[in-house]
Amino acid sequence: MLQHLNIRDFVIVDHLELEFQPGFTVLTGETGAGKSILIDALSLVLGERADAGVVRANAARAEIEAEFDSRALPQLESWLDQNDLGGDPGVCLMRRVVDAGGRSRGFINGRSATLQQLREAGEFLVDIHGQHAHQSMLKTAAQRELLDAYAGQGRQVKETAAAWREWQALRRARLEREKNAAVYAEEMERLEWQVKELATLAFAALEWDELQAEHGRLSNAASLMEGAQFGLEVISEGDMACLAQANSVIARLNNLVEYDAGLREVLDLLEPAGVQLSEAAYSLRHYLQRLDLDPERLAQCEQRLGIIHDTARKYRVSPEQLPELLAEKTARLNELGSFGAGGDETRHEATAQSHYLDLAGKLSAARQTAAQELGEKVSAAMQSLSMADGRFEIALAACDGSSHGLEEIEFLVSAHSGLPARPLAKVASGGELSRISLAIQVITSKVSLVPTLIFDEVDVGIGGGVAEIVGQLLKKLGAERQVLCVTHLPQVAAQGNHHWQVSKESRDGSVVSRIQMLDRVLRIEEVARMLGGVEVTDTTRKHAAEMLGI
Repeated sequence: MLQHLNIRDFVIVDHLELEFQPGFTVLTGETGAGKSILIDALSLVLGERADAGVVRANAARAEIEAEFDSRALPQLESWLDQNDLGGDPGVCLMRRVVDAGGRSRGFINGRSATLQQLREAGEFLVDIHGQHAHQSMLKTAAQRELLDAYAGQGRQVKETAAAWREWQALRRARLEREKNAAVYAEEMERLEWQVKELATLAFAALEWDELQAEHGRLSNAASLMEGAQFGLEVISEGDMACLAQANSVIARLNNLVEYDAGLREVLDLLEPAGVQLSEAAYSLRHYLQRLDLDPERLAQCEQRLGIIHDTARKYRVSPEQLPELLAEKTARLNELGSFGAGGDETRHEATAQSHYLDLAGKLSAARQTAAQELGEKVSAAMQSLSMADGRFEIALAACDGSSHGLEEIEFLVSAHSGLPARPLAKVASGGELSRISLAIQVITSKVSLVPTLIFDEVDVGIGGGVAEIVGQLLKKLGAERQVLCVTHLPQVAAQGNHHWQVSKESRDGSVVSRIQMLDRVLRIEEVARMLGGVEVTDTTRKHAAEMLGI
């Protein structure tokens, strides 16, 4: 239930702080006083889009804050916890700020929230029926959504739509496969020999590095052998081999070091060098023993490299990418093989279709029951609203199926006995449409779990005794929910448990809107004004008092 609303610098409101009560509250005022500003502000805090135009002239920003009692809304409390937006137990605090540049920020329980989160939370809290609701009710989609909401089938509708999408996706895949069967067969044939060719090549990325290294060694074997032999000659096997000369120098210095210890430093450098030269000579001999001129193996390497290069050029990839290419083509071939068989896909499609038809069938049954019940209740309400012979029906016309189910839904009405029921848009006049719309809204609101219902001048186009019945309907609804109604009809205003008056006044050179709770005396004056216009007489006051039962 809405408990508190704080509005600052919104349109022509400088500051309003309002406390709300349970029951039926009416808001009245002269034309242009801003009766709907309260509804607009509440809509904004519940996630409606905003622009800089909502900020009062010369103000830095507009700010709206609404406090709701959420103790009777466990689903909202759960949603808040899931979205990390929980606050004090049993309280939901919604806040919206719009600056003069049009930038908007939203908050729930003091935490930053997106517009979508504001809207989702608002769906648990408030249901707003605008004065143009009867216009949207002429649309097939709105009629279907209203019936499903009345039937309590929101979850079933979503599951049915999801099942339809899954079935259609599989159906489109099958049709695509059938349509392109020849193209896929040609692609499979091409892939088969490509995969065979690449698999026969038996090429791996590791082989490429090894093959290049081996080719480099074999193709330069003569130079390698000559260089190694030259090194061996210089180090140990030539007439002037440096190893022998180094050893000779070491031997002589060893004989002299006992005469001068200063030579020990030179020996310490030469002796390791001798060891290193000796090991180098050993390694070169071992290398020459292993090194072999193998023209046949060289030819094999060059042939293998040539095949690999030719294959890579053919497929326009680098040699290193050939294994990856084989994997890709093999995967595509397997995919087309499965696609071409189509057995599993056909079975999946049949299963998805069966699942959709099962869900849609259950939805149809629920709609049939709800349509009968809602038709009877709206018909009774129409008859109480000066449409004595009025009849309301909901037609469920079977169709081939869609994401919305197995039927098209259309509201039908007959305003007079003996006349067949026809589509709502074709037979209802403006006044009748307003009354029918109001009857539907009041009745469907009774099954809603939303605790606060707001009616923004939904009584446009009616008057007299019908208006009084409308007021009684709203008052009756107020016994079950918190109901707020912006109205211009005294018959409706007189039925309110609480009465607020909206007016404009000039303050510091600008026009501002103010709202005050009316006591018994002021309420008589306001209803009398609504009855008699500008001139309020004792007669209209007396009539107003009678309407109010005072």
